Amino acid sequence: MRFDPNGGGVRPDYPRTPLVARLVGVMRLAVPDRGLALIPLVSRCIRRHDVHELILTDEQAGPGGTVQNVAYLGFAEFLTGGVVLAGDLLQVAGEAVGSIAGFDETHAPNHLNIVVHAADCRPGLSRGHRLGDEVIVQPVYSPPAAG
Repeated sequence: MRFDPNGGGVRPDYPRTPLVARLVGVMRLAVPDRGLALIPLVSRCIRRHDVHELILTDEQAGPGGTVQNVAYLGFAEFLTGGVVLAGDLLQVAGEAVGSIAGFDETHAPNHLNIVVHAADCRPGLSRGHRLGDEVIVQPVYSPPAAG
């Protein structure tokens, strides 16, 4: 799959390993006017044992965009490192949650806000998530056609 969630340019498309994490904090907050400014870059590297915040939005946004309506899913400790691209898929406790919209660096270098476009924009506790739930960031990659 080759696309740019923000509509400009082409999204990088190369094989990457899935990232596995676990929830170490489950949140209950939702904010209708947060004003998160997504950085213009489509990718971020995640190191093993980093803790990052997962934030949901039901707005269509991508790198370089802004999101207002957000719900805080929680904090995840990454058990594997790797590369995350906007457009990759997020699963929590075996449930498909949505796709990575982009990244906000408000709290860097402490942690990244990983913003996820989700149809169900409710906080982690309202979604029934628990400490220790497995989180997977599944890369989206379109291998070239054989031939």
